[in-house]
Amino acid sequence: MTGALDVPVEERADELDEAVDVDRPWVTIVWDDPVNLMSYVTFVFQDVFGYSREKAQRLMMNVHQLGKAVVSTGTREQMERDVTLLHAAGLWATLAHDS
Repeated sequence: MTGALDVPVEERADELDEAVDVDRPWVTIVWDDPVNLMSYVTFVFQDVFGYSREKAQRLMMNVHQLGKAVVSTGTREQMERDVTLLHAAGLWATLAHDS
């Protein structure tokens, strides 16, 4: 019979890293593009997420000035849905683990 102490430290560390990754939330990121108007991006954030005009404009300015903005957080499935909705609206969006 082998116990946890018989497993090399590197393997246990890898298993721990995987367990921690499962608990991290996912985020939807919108990236800057040369096509969409700032007013349209603001509209999409309001329409898709129900954000106030002020919050939508703040996020849009982050996209415009910083090149990207995190626009939503949640489970992987929720973020996949958000990315799909943003793609349907013509925005460049991806999902990633929150860092």
